[in-house]
Amino acid sequence: MGNPIQQDKKGLNINAFVLIFFVIVIATILTYILPAGEYDRIEKAGRTIVVPDSFHFTDPSPVGFFHIFTSIHSGMVQAAGIIFFVLLVGGAFGVLKATGALDALIVSITNKLANKELLLIPVVTLFFAAGGTLMGMAEETIVYIGIITPLAIALGFDAMVGYAIVALGANIGFMSAVMNPFNIGVAQNIAELPTFSGMGLRLVLLAAFYLAGVIYIYRYAKKIKKNPELKFFGNFHEGTSKHKQTQIKLETRHKLVLIVFLLNFVALIFGVLKLGWYITEIGALFLLFGVIAGVIGKLSPNKIADSFLEGVKEVISGAIIIGFAQAILVVIQDGKLMDSILYYSSSFLGLLPPALNAIGMFFVQLFLNFLVPSGSGQAALTMPIMSPLSDLVGVTRQTAVLAFQLGDGISNSIFPTSGVLIAGLAMAGIPYTKWVKWVLPFIFIQVGLAIVFLLIAQMIKYGPF
Repeated sequence: MGNPIQQDKKGLNINAFVLIFFVIVIATILTYILPAGEYDRIEKAGRTIVVPDSFHFTDPSPVGFFHIFTSIHSGMVQAAGIIFFVLLVGGAFGVLKATGALDALIVSITNKLANKELLLIPVVTLFFAAGGTLMGMAEETIVYIGIITPLAIALGFDAMVGYAIVALGANIGFMSAVMNPFNIGVAQNIAELPTFSGMGLRLVLLAAFYLAGVIYIYRYAKKIKKNPELKFFGNFHEGTSKHKQTQIKLETRHKLVLIVFLLNFVALIFGVLKLGWYITEIGALFLLFGVIAGVIGKLSPNKIADSFLEGVKEVISGAIIIGFAQAILVVIQDGKLMDSILYYSSSFLGLLPPALNAIGMFFVQLFLNFLVPSGSGQAALTMPIMSPLSDLVGVTRQTAVLAFQLGDGISNSIFPTSGVLIAGLAMAGIPYTKWVKWVLPFIFIQVGLAIVFLLIAQMIKYGPF
């Protein structure tokens, strides 16, 4: 499915690889301008965290011209886990497509939702929001994009609607983090707060952001229903659902494939929550599913292999660009700028009026997520500094954690350093710049909501402390 660098027919889009390479060059130049520095680090509960008052400047560590290019290889090596995860999921999805079960399911749902297609938006968005807020669903959503996007097109919408239902839904849930172990769980542990404490305000937060997301997607869906010429189909096409597929019936083998597909996600949820699975195990699970689905779908071994490779081809550009994005972090770290940026950011917060400190923390976290797109990674980097800083500037630690989760979450929908975002756009066939143009107003809406909730948290002394 995908090329994240295709051009929109209505205008020229910047090639995503060019955009990220340009950022790598800027980061390299900054290693000659900004002072290098480091925090000391210690091991705590199996996690490496920074010592808050240990920052010290070091000798400059400028990155050379040739390192711009070696950083890309290093970035791919560091991001190998998610890159190969994307390839395995794409391959499994290719086998699923080859069985015909997906096409048959789409036709069946299309027929059942006749004249009620707008129900797709609130219902399915809620499903992904629940997955994000309860189990930190992120990489797992990539395979759903290949299912929900053609379904949305079949119901008269376009690729933007299908992708947004999955991506924004999951990200709203991940950010609200009612019980998300990957951001709120890690951050509260470092801040020495009770695990998942303060859940009441986060439930209200989830409801507010979910409602805003559904309304935003719904308004666009109504707009393109009235103006079909505005539709964008990405890797799919409108005829997918209307002529050829009307003859497809949901046969017994299709149903068995879909049952196995459902059981695959039951196993995924159990593995993540109970067995501590991450992308290695999840990737293996999808590979196993692909083989089983191919057998049930009566595909020959050669056909299974060919279909797997077709699926890999469709996501290869998105997988590679994840490594390019990781190269930005490689340059920043090799230039010893990461800790300097964190130090100056925290120093700036100390200069703000008390009422604005939580908002300042939010914008610092929002910016730092460009450099550290991992929720747990950003928590380990920033919370050892933000927690004691919050004590000094009159912000509760729970509010500091809230600022972290909002800053980390909102930016995941727009920063090109997010591997999940780039891979998902590749799956749907949506150019990055087209997505930014579409989602930017919603980002501003989310920022506005975040500021409101942070002000509320300040006023109520959001705690327990």
